[in-house]
Amino acid sequence: MSKPLMAKATAVWLVDNTTISFKQIADFVGLHELEVQGIADGDVAAGVKGFDPIANNQLTQEEIEKAEKDPLHKLKLKFNPAAVGEEKRRGPRYTPLSKRQDRPNAILWLVKFHPELADAQIAKLVGTTKPTIQSIRERTHWNIANMQPIDPVALGLCKQTELDAAVQKAAAKKARDGEAMGDDERRKLLSTEQSLGMEPEPKMPTAIEGLETFSLSGDTPREEEEEREYDAESFFNLPDSSDEDEDEDDGGR
Repeated sequence: MSKPLMAKATAVWLVDNTTISFKQIADFVGLHELEVQGIADGDVAAGVKGFDPIANNQLTQEEIEKAEKDPLHKLKLKFNPAAVGEEKRRGPRYTPLSKRQDRPNAILWLVKFHPELADAQIAKLVGTTKPTIQSIRERTHWNIANMQPIDPVALGLCKQTELDAAVQKAAAKKARDGEAMGDDERRKLLSTEQSLGMEPEPKMPTAIEGLETFSLSGDTPREEEEEREYDAESFFNLPDSSDEDEDEDDGGR
């Protein structure tokens, strides 16, 4: 769904000039409901001048009246031919101030677990610059000692579908270039769903496989040793007590 231009300023105007619910405004402009509530409380967008969506051909008065009467009604952006293609942005993704401190950790995660991704792909995923990515790759970043790899999806910097698409694109490029890839690298290039659905790889036989039937002391099979009958007295070849008494008597004489 297309979003209006100057979303936050539009939300400011709707909060100040209409009785539309915070949820309806948040869905229309693409903000979080709590952020819209913060605008109403004066904690967010302080000093931002409202942007009239009616005067700027983004909403109609009839659409606003419908939303005021029905809390479940979703505002629809007015079609503007001049705005066609405006959503196609160029350059790195915009990252909110609250999440910018997490970008180096996300870059470190991508560099560590997806080294096949190009710098341009990483920059597009998390909204950073190529010099920053290069410094993290070379471990020359000023805060590299305190950084920890964290999944950018978990940080909210990108979507899982976007990450999977970038990984698949990198895999296709490697396949076109004819680069050899090992099993571990192939597994990395798979999407999350494909990787979880794979069967476990067969394990290589160990060096002692097949020797479990033999004893450790010799080459006799363990089963043959168990079938042998042993005389219990042969383990205890103790001298007879009567012989010991006779020896003592001879010594006493």
